[in-house]
Amino acid sequence: MKQADLSEDRLTSRRQALLLAAGAGVGAVLAAGAQAEEPGNVPCGNPPGTPASGSGVGRAVRCSTPPWAVATTQYGKVRGYLEDGVLIFKGVPYGQDTGGDNRWLPARAPLPWKRERPTLVYGANCPQQLHDFRAVEQSFLQQWTDGYLGEDLLKLNIWTPALSGRRPVMFYIHGGGFSFGSSYELAAHDGAQLARHHDVVQVSVYHRLNALGFLDLSEVGGETYADSANLGMTDLVAALRWVRDNIANFGGDPDNVMIYGQSGGGSKVTTLMGMPSAAGLFHRAGVQSGGGGNPPDSGQARELTRQLMVELGLGPHDIESLRRMDWATLNRAASVTIARLNPPRQGFGIGSPPDPQPRVGWGPVLDGRVITERAFFEQAPSLSRHIPLLIGSVSEEGNRMLSRPTEAQWQAELARSLGERKAAALIAALKRAYPDKSIRTLSYAVGGIGQRNNVQRMSRMQYQLHGAAVYQYYFTWQSPMLEDAGAWHTSELAFCFDNAERCRQGTGNTPEAQRLAHRMATAWASFARSGNPSQPGLIWAPTDPMRCQTMVFDNECRMVDDPEGEVRRILLS
Repeated sequence: MKQADLSEDRLTSRRQALLLAAGAGVGAVLAAGAQAEEPGNVPCGNPPGTPASGSGVGRAVRCSTPPWAVATTQYGKVRGYLEDGVLIFKGVPYGQDTGGDNRWLPARAPLPWKRERPTLVYGANCPQQLHDFRAVEQSFLQQWTDGYLGEDLLKLNIWTPALSGRRPVMFYIHGGGFSFGSSYELAAHDGAQLARHHDVVQVSVYHRLNALGFLDLSEVGGETYADSANLGMTDLVAALRWVRDNIANFGGDPDNVMIYGQSGGGSKVTTLMGMPSAAGLFHRAGVQSGGGGNPPDSGQARELTRQLMVELGLGPHDIESLRRMDWATLNRAASVTIARLNPPRQGFGIGSPPDPQPRVGWGPVLDGRVITERAFFEQAPSLSRHIPLLIGSVSEEGNRMLSRPTEAQWQAELARSLGERKAAALIAALKRAYPDKSIRTLSYAVGGIGQRNNVQRMSRMQYQLHGAAVYQYYFTWQSPMLEDAGAWHTSELAFCFDNAERCRQGTGNTPEAQRLAHRMATAWASFARSGNPSQPGLIWAPTDPMRCQTMVFDNECRMVDDPEGEVRRILLS
């Protein structure tokens, strides 16, 4: 996802722009502990200042904090809680506070602690501009939570069925481009159902974003800050190393780790696939509605920093003032500088092809040290040729619920981006393919068609390495909640996390939604377990560039050769 406007479009174009390690009997002990609790509506572990929501709403939830809900890490013991048979640990440190003297320095290992550390609530999110909730319908559908902000943010969240065993680890990376977002901003991100029903260990992660994660200070602060331009990515590597060294104590298998992410999270996955420092830390990869961006080089990143220092009224080497500066001041100046340096954006929004010319701003930098190639922009990285890849998108990627164009307005908008001939052909093809969809929903589908082209482009690159298999999906399930919403950007998350009930504001929690969520989550967990997402009754074939075999997820799940092929080729013409 490209950098987005920080208003309602920041949300709606989103991703445009948790006992010591015990023996084999611990699972039975946990189950007995769960049964001993009295039922009640007890939502657990909500971040300070945020509303209680989730699986505790509308039904009895068994929630307890037994004294044996303790796991051991390299740095000390952490205590979580038990909810409906799942052990949950939130805000587990994988690094030190990144504020103060540590600002813009590589992640440092946590300082050891002696007593049990309570890991019961989500941690701080990286400082960012919070969304303003003016996009009421979109906020409703996604059940958005902003949480709280702070620079002590290098934390993990873990959901596990038991602390013994060796289960697949599903390591989820949130979206929001590289500028905003968090591991718990969406109700869909909760990992309890995956752990509870699919026998995996689910992990989510916080890391540095925007200027705190991607500002090149190598000229300002010297060699100490040589890797500052890519801290947001090296944080993720540090988190994956923590998983390698500690996840066995949470019932996970460090030799079977799947990284996956949606929107900007998908772009982080494709970046990690090309990073030498990440090699060997993961074994499967999932890219959802994102990936394959075109990062700037060090020269461009350093020029942004030079002009930012001028905008701030600082000397070229005043690193101390930068370290003491409040984030909001830094962000305001950076926004002005970035806008001045970048040319007007081409394309029609989310799903547009990657910019042919790299744009400066917040995201990875091709520095030749941490980031050594433009992974999935120029080619798939040979470093990850052996990594099975699951990749796909949704049909209404461009959903902005505030947008209600007439057909004439829609055609005029597309004509400005694509030209009149292509705009007319695209609209006609979409109306033929989907005669029952409203103009409003069809207007959201253009981004979905563009993202289909991006999926095909990246799939072909990975296929050409002649390595591990590539599996494509296309999510087309139309939400029954609010008219014309379709399958909006992020809508598949409620399903691949098996959270149709938790995310009822977007899914309606209908029987159809429940069935589809179980099928999709089973596919994701099967892929994490074996590298093949097939399941009994639903065989998912690998893709190739000739047939573009794709699993379509809807009320009827089925394999289709190149869905949207005719329409997507209009965009390529």
